[in-house]
Amino acid sequence: MPFILNKTNTIANQFLAEMRDAALQQDRFRFRKNQERLGEILAYEISKTFTYTESEVTTPLGIANINLPDVQPVLATILRAGLPLHQGFMNFFDQSDSAFITAYRKVKQSGSFNIQVDHISKPNLDGKTLIICDTMLATGQSMVLVCKELLAQYDIKALHIATVIASTVGIAHVRANLPKAQIWVCAVDEEMTSKAYIVPGLGDAGDLAFGEKA
Repeated sequence: MPFILNKTNTIANQFLAEMRDAALQQDRFRFRKNQERLGEILAYEISKTFTYTESEVTTPLGIANINLPDVQPVLATILRAGLPLHQGFMNFFDQSDSAFITAYRKVKQSGSFNIQVDHISKPNLDGKTLIICDTMLATGQSMVLVCKELLAQYDIKALHIATVIASTVGIAHVRANLPKAQIWVCAVDEEMTSKAYIVPGLGDAGDLAFGEKA
């Protein structure tokens, strides 16, 4: 089962509510900042799954013992909507390498679409823990296509998928095609429009964060 953040009563619900609010989300800075905050919270939750080793830290007055993570994950995002969420993860995993993926919906005249992956800039992922984030998980097709391409190229140790809002259809598609992936989501919505936009969702996350596409 996916981890669903808004199933618990935390301040994260305020950040999510502000992202959804049609009036408040017109403030691009607040929209990006709230997405960044949610990325930080999901990063904290994911960090609980890592293995840790006790280490010694020298303070001005002596030695302190503290458990430190054994690995730093690689952080990946699908451009462009996921950039603020990615920033939130980088704020916490500040020693991590990053990967960037260009993927988009190529819409046909009929209204149907295919997922087009143009470019993946990435470090070596062999033996790595990969956290890939995108703001919205609608059909799940983009996420599955990208992850399968990376899994075919590398022996990835663990795969985490993080998103702000997912549809039930998208989660089902990811679980069916990426059974070993762990899914981390702030909220799950039941419906999608005929054009595969999540309802109630929040609109076009990329446009709200960075401006409307021409």
